[in-house]
Amino acid sequence: MLQISNSVSIADWELELTAIRSQGSGGQNVNKVATAIHLRFDIKRSSLPQIYKEKLLALNDSRITNDGVIVIKSQSFRTQEQNKQDALDRLKALIQSAMIVQKKRRATKPTKSSQRKRLDSKKKHSYTKALRGKII
Repeated sequence: MLQISNSVSIADWELELTAIRSQGSGGQNVNKVATAIHLRFDIKRSSLPQIYKEKLLALNDSRITNDGVIVIKSQSFRTQEQNKQDALDRLKALIQSAMIVQKKRRATKPTKSSQRKRLDSKKKHSYTKALRGKII
């Protein structure tokens, strides 16, 4: 069972973990040992609360397919257990990041002083560049 928060958890039967062979160089072991983990989690069929499902489906993340399935591939470590734990941690982080409420942005105007300083620095820079010009 994967604990997301105090009240929300994901049962083991909702997670589909598959061991696959890792990519890249690995010497003699690369074609024999399946250490990478392919994790699939169907958002729509899960037991997550409705608000979690809506926010996850609204995310613009390349790991979420059009069908609402989260696909995470972990192959950073040399052992299957470490890769499995890494995949579960990344799934947990993704779900928790979807639930963070962004603070509303209040539009502000630059102060008169900051506008004046900006224009003064532009004039000074312009003058410096003009001095570098060809003398007639």
